[in-house]
Amino acid sequence: QVQLVESGGGLVQTGGSLRLSCTASGQTFSSHAVGWFRQAPGKERLFVAAISWSGDSTHYGGPVKGRFTISRDNVKNTVYLQMNSLQPEDTAVYYCAAAKGYSGYDSVEAEDDYDYWGQGTQVTVSS
Repeated sequence: QVQLVESGGGLVQTGGSLRLSCTASGQTFSSHAVGWFRQAPGKERLFVAAISWSGDSTHYGGPVKGRFTISRDNVKNTVYLQMNSLQPEDTAVYYCAAAKGYSGYDSVEAEDDYDYWGQGTQVTVSS
């Protein structure tokens, strides 16, 4: 089992930045691919970004490409999501998830491929 806890959410103005953290405990986190997803009120949960367990591969959803950066520190059991140039449409609950059994070059986009999920952290961007 892997337990995931997100942090770093909050209220920010349009154009501002936030850095989310996803910290893991339990099984060895360094062997899990990790992804970030978000869910706005009344909408489905959408893929944001993913990183392979080695950190060698990353992948981003279209709306955040060029503005968000995913990274990881396996020593600290933490994955980060640096979010810049935030817009009101980025307002959502952000979830991190971990997937086991992938190579160091696989960043995983499909929600169903993830095995463990955090509880989420709220990000609100005011206009």
